[in-house]
Amino acid sequence: MKIKQPKPFTFEAGPRAVLLLHGFTGHSADVRMLGRFLEKKGYTSHAPIYRGHGQPPEELIKSNPDQWWEDVQQAFQHLKDLGYEEIAVAGLSLGGVLGLKLAYSENIKAIITMCSPMFFDNETQLTIGFKAFSKEYKQLEGKDETTINQELETLMDHSKPMFTELGNFITNVKRNVDTIYTPTMVVQARQDKMINTESATYIYENVEADEKEIKWYEESGHVITLDKEKDKLHEDMYAFLESLDWKE
Repeated sequence: MKIKQPKPFTFEAGPRAVLLLHGFTGHSADVRMLGRFLEKKGYTSHAPIYRGHGQPPEELIKSNPDQWWEDVQQAFQHLKDLGYEEIAVAGLSLGGVLGLKLAYSENIKAIITMCSPMFFDNETQLTIGFKAFSKEYKQLEGKDETTINQELETLMDHSKPMFTELGNFITNVKRNVDTIYTPTMVVQARQDKMINTESATYIYENVEADEKEIKWYEESGHVITLDKEKDKLHEDMYAFLESLDWKE
């Protein structure tokens, strides 16, 4: 079975722009409903897909966090090239980590992190998540159980360098969170089994922003943008964005 490859999207609406960043092993579908919601509210949004993502897991492990960071910088530049001067950033999981790096590297309007890891004591969970994603992808390709298990074993052996680099990347961003002064909203799902939820408290307590808030969602799991409290999340994010001092 041929799997349809996802694509980046740009929904142009008003002069205020939001860069939407997906999670590890995810792609633009993670944030598409959020993008459509923002469009209805008059906000432009753009969501890239990082290298290796939205493709077979074998492609994902050929890529690395430095490349994903380059892809985020290019996506930010894409919005600037379209004429948007004020750009907020909202990122899910790894997308939030990349967004935090953007917040201390570039002049952005605000940063919203959603279920974003700061501690790399969760390599096991990320590995389990990657393995589950890989198995599901191979099942969608129509492969039999024996083939899947053989390919998964090879894949997990070859994925170790990527996880090492990912751990280093997260740790490096964590060290720089206290250099962020841009308005910050921290979103965390209480039922998140993928990351250490103390990450949310760490981000909230360590950013130096005068305008910052943290919101917990009691019923949601890690991919909060697609979970049962997504409508509440949309409204809360919209309220936060509306509270910012936009030029227009």
